Amino acid sequence: MLPPRRFLPSFSLLAAFEAAARTGSVTAAANELGLTQSAVSRQISSLEQQLGVTLFLRERQTIRLTIAGDTYAREIREALRRISNASLNLRANPAGGTLNLAILPFFGSRWLTPRLPRFLARHPGVMVNLITRLEPFDFRFDTLDAAIHFGEPRWPGANLSVLTDEDVIPVCAPAYLSRRDLRASDDLLGASLLHLNSRPDAWENWFTSRGIEFEALHGMLFDQFSTMLEAAVAGMGLALMPRFLINRELDERLLVPAIEASPHHSGRYFLAYPPERGSYPPLAAFRNWIVEEAARMEDRVAPEGSIGQ
Repeated sequence: MLPPRRFLPSFSLLAAFEAAARTGSVTAAANELGLTQSAVSRQISSLEQQLGVTLFLRERQTIRLTIAGDTYAREIREALRRISNASLNLRANPAGGTLNLAILPFFGSRWLTPRLPRFLARHPGVMVNLITRLEPFDFRFDTLDAAIHFGEPRWPGANLSVLTDEDVIPVCAPAYLSRRDLRASDDLLGASLLHLNSRPDAWENWFTSRGIEFEALHGMLFDQFSTMLEAAVAGMGLALMPRFLINRELDERLLVPAIEASPHHSGRYFLAYPPERGSYPPLAAFRNWIVEEAARMEDRVAPEGSIGQ
């Protein structure tokens, strides 16, 4: 339910205020909006009267946001951005729905994006927008309909649909392996270990699962799987990588397993979405498809026991 009309300023007043706040100039705002300076000044004054709050301090020929005006400008700018995006999405896909999906970059580029044409062929009226997000967020304050989540089945205020398990294996470049005598799990303690900052305890968990004692585990730190993958291919050390997302590198022998060891289960992937959006047709169609697609992958790899990220 919308608030009373008196609390909803017109779009023209908000556009004039936002432009002046962003440019710091009534003249610049007027040029941007195709209005006169006096028209922009009147619109800002009308907005201040409607709100009962001073938004700008006038100093000779300049303007400066008040503290209240600065806070209001940030919120109005975000609201106008969301309105603009919604309008663009509608123009781009007037006959169908739009699904705004947050993805994890490596999973998105290696697993999801190559499969998306199959979903779009089945649902040609749906427009899918992919936005990279590395951490969970609050669906109540975001424009996203759903997100790919990795880890434990916890996301406050969201429903979760299981996609697939992730198993990781230690890999390195063949040239790196040829220079070292790596035969057992504890041999890896003396190697150069590559770490992902979103999973700082990945190597610790791997060694612990094998009953290996260790002190501090040092090594290069990366903020994304893709960068760490390239470092491993370049011979900079050992990386714990999801097996099913690096099949290309393994097939082309850009990477090889550092030792013969069973994969280590590191977590699960889920599709997370707010409960009230569960029946939204584009989301419902995508949820059914991606769960089916993940099950198809598991059926293919199950005999080999190599399900990964």
